[in-house]
Amino acid sequence: MTAPEPGFDIPARPGDPVSAVATPALVIDLDAFEANLARMADHAARLGVRLRAHAKTHKSADIAQAQVQSGATGICCQKVSEALALIRGGVRDVLIANEVVAPRAIALLMRAASRARVAVCADHPANVAALSAAVMAARAEGAEALTLEVLVEVDTGAGRCGVAPGAEAVTLAQAIHDAPGLRLGGIQAYHGNAQHIYDPAERARVLDASIRAAAATRDALLAAGLPCPRVTGAGTGSFAIEAASGVYTEIQAGSYVFMDADYARVADPEGGVTGGFEQALFVLATVMSTPVPGRAVCDAGLKALAVDSGLPLVAAPAGVTYRGASDEHGTLDDPDGVLALGDQVRLIPGHCDPTCNLHDWYVCIRRGKVEALWPVTARGKLF
Repeated sequence: MTAPEPGFDIPARPGDPVSAVATPALVIDLDAFEANLARMADHAARLGVRLRAHAKTHKSADIAQAQVQSGATGICCQKVSEALALIRGGVRDVLIANEVVAPRAIALLMRAASRARVAVCADHPANVAALSAAVMAARAEGAEALTLEVLVEVDTGAGRCGVAPGAEAVTLAQAIHDAPGLRLGGIQAYHGNAQHIYDPAERARVLDASIRAAAATRDALLAAGLPCPRVTGAGTGSFAIEAASGVYTEIQAGSYVFMDADYARVADPEGGVTGGFEQALFVLATVMSTPVPGRAVCDAGLKALAVDSGLPLVAAPAGVTYRGASDEHGTLDDPDGVLALGDQVRLIPGHCDPTCNLHDWYVCIRRGKVEALWPVTARGKLF
């Protein structure tokens, strides 16, 4: 393995002006970032729910620690390797808001659960049995105190993972409750599709059905004599409705900390951006070619930006449009000719989560200068 060359494998140094940042670079506006942390903490306190911030957005131990310091009860991860990387970075309370099924992944889950408070979701009795067997094997090897918290994942309308609400969920919950080495932690009821329903009335309609399914499932568990200490779910686009329902005890919002072009389209009932969050994440790019009048090319293409939710917006300079992306190039429409060779362009990603996974570093800026560099701790941690 080739060792990094000190000082030359980072896009900037603290104290550098933004103009000196090597591009394309993932940039955090710290003033907006800190405002978003405070705003979400206020929302959670006002609504009477715990915030379990979703770290799949940023995959950063530094940001996860900042979220906990701002009041989050812990974090969510989607994959075990992601959780392990953040646990190594100091995180101590993780919900893997996903199923962990592959044998090697379950072995890694046992390692994670021996180092921090870890919970996981399940939606199949065979997976429950495998998790129980892994805990009992770990106990036999010396981890006598190990107990794994497992939540029933319920499909409340998203059509992805999860058992059906009601009786099917109760059956699985009973299996978890009865399994040696496991503790029933409640239910996960996350409606991912609802996060990006732009129309607030339609979003409210979809979430009303989802909330009713979650409530019915919680009540069915309690009626069966089973505990349901946690009802967790909700995201940046939906938390205000779910948290106000009185059903959810915990919200899993993640993108609020950065926002992106797609979340900017998710309106609240008053027509503002949902939650009142600010755009804090940008991809900084440099104009590398101005081949003809009205067209410029920057150095941020598909390897620097996720475009699954649409092309990036140009935050600055005004009047420029990002027209197309190839691997290493972004083509810009510049009808007023404001761009010159070497100029920087600040882009708002269409989708923040997969964009962050393309970069090694966050360049944190304030008032035109680099204040800090934070590694993308769990970049590429997909298993």
